[in-house]
Amino acid sequence: MKETPNFAGWHAVVLHREDGNTERLIRQLRLLGLSATLQWAPLSAAGVPDLVIVDADQGFDDLLPWSGITPTCPVVALLGSEAPGRIAWALGQGAGAIIAKPIAASAVYPALVMAVSIHQERKGVTERLQYLEERVRLRPLVHAAVEKLMNAHGVDEERAYSILRNCAMRRRLPMEQIAAFIIGGIEPLPEAG
Repeated sequence: MKETPNFAGWHAVVLHREDGNTERLIRQLRLLGLSATLQWAPLSAAGVPDLVIVDADQGFDDLLPWSGITPTCPVVALLGSEAPGRIAWALGQGAGAIIAKPIAASAVYPALVMAVSIHQERKGVTERLQYLEERVRLRPLVHAAVEKLMNAHGVDEERAYSILRNCAMRRRLPMEQIAAFIIGGIEPLPEAG
């Protein structure tokens, strides 16, 4: 994240029982421009807000809809305990920051910024990983296209790969896509030239 976010207009759901901590938290969120909803019931996957703040001391596994996967929004954990199990639970729910209880107003903004930054980073890593996994999955197509070029032009593997790579660069498409076109007969065989 290059700059700190402006939270004006964001909506936060605070998953916590109402108490003095939540009153201070919601007051501080409103000062930062967020609207906030307080509830102590599982969050619906259909109504995911811009930000979730969850009580890690009493949180349970079905409280958040993304168990085991990257959260769909930034998550901040509220924690009054030093119990390793509660910290592990918060991390398992995707918390990118922790606000210690009792809540100090000065701890809220930095935690929100950290959670947003961590969430964006995780999302970027997940997208990059999916892209790379797809490319690896399609590598057999590249190999098949190279073999087809070797047979058609009577060149060695290195030269056939070079032909495929140059064709992909000229067309500004991934090699895997050009290979799929060649194998499928959609793309004419590139010249060996």
